[in-house]
Amino acid sequence: MNIGQEGNKGRIKMAEIIDGKAFAAKIRAEVRDDADKLISQKQVKPCLAVVLVGENPASKVYVGQKSKMAAECNIKTKDFKLDASTDQETLLKLIDELNIDSSVHGILVQLPLPEQIDERKVIDTIVVEKDVDGFHAINAGRLSIGGAMLKKAFIPCTPLGSLLLLKDKVEDLKGKNAVVIGRSNIVGKPMSQLLIEESCTVTVVHSKTKEIEHVCAQADIIVAAIGRAEMIDANWLKEGAVVIDVGINRIPITKEDGSEGSKIVGDVDFESASTKASMITPVPGGVGPMTIACLLRNTVTSAYRHADLDDPRSI
Repeated sequence: MNIGQEGNKGRIKMAEIIDGKAFAAKIRAEVRDDADKLISQKQVKPCLAVVLVGENPASKVYVGQKSKMAAECNIKTKDFKLDASTDQETLLKLIDELNIDSSVHGILVQLPLPEQIDERKVIDTIVVEKDVDGFHAINAGRLSIGGAMLKKAFIPCTPLGSLLLLKDKVEDLKGKNAVVIGRSNIVGKPMSQLLIEESCTVTVVHSKTKEIEHVCAQADIIVAAIGRAEMIDANWLKEGAVVIDVGINRIPITKEDGSEGSKIVGDVDFESASTKASMITPVPGGVGPMTIACLLRNTVTSAYRHADLDDPRSI
């Protein structure tokens, strides 16, 4: 949907909305084609093992979406649901079993984990060849090195999805000033590495950055992943900036009938930012659908590698 054209005289020019839902559907169609080719050529069906510990409602919904979309892409899933009281040793034993299971090509342990379990220990117990979330220290190192090593890495799904959206919309990223807001291992750090690999000039800002709005206002590209509802508005943006909003925040609202409810918003104040940005992702419907699509893409890539075939897709 493009609403970036000037309307009636005096009307504020609005940004083009980047439709992540539609683009994710395209990615999933490609994944389905790649899975079908692997099954036809090697009689190997891609398989993703999904481990859920506890009853976190958001995690349960997310895992359900992954399993549903995996089936649509001809990817088999093996689901493991463990009690919230599960100890670390039990979880690590399950991961060890999945590591040596030749029918499993990807292992996903849904985060967050209960407090008695060390997330870093769990992530690094998954063999790097099946780390389709891209969180293993070796995958992080390969991404940091870049170049030929990037072809061996699994790239974290949300940054990968964000980059694919950018490359679809921005003809040439080389030399662009990009600001990544947030420095997490899941989004901020890998996103900055991907943009460096694309020859952007990258600045990472965070809660301790001085004059953060001034820094962001110099950027051609903003990737917001700081986890604060609607923090970034038009005052943070350069005219014509491209905005990728990774944030998913639930805020309370009062419904028309007076009852209390909630809604999902991003880290960007969409209405305000849309008056200054040239393109922007909505929340929901932007980066979110791309995360699952890229997880499935990574799973099929892993299946190809296990079958001694070249990766079916590259960034």
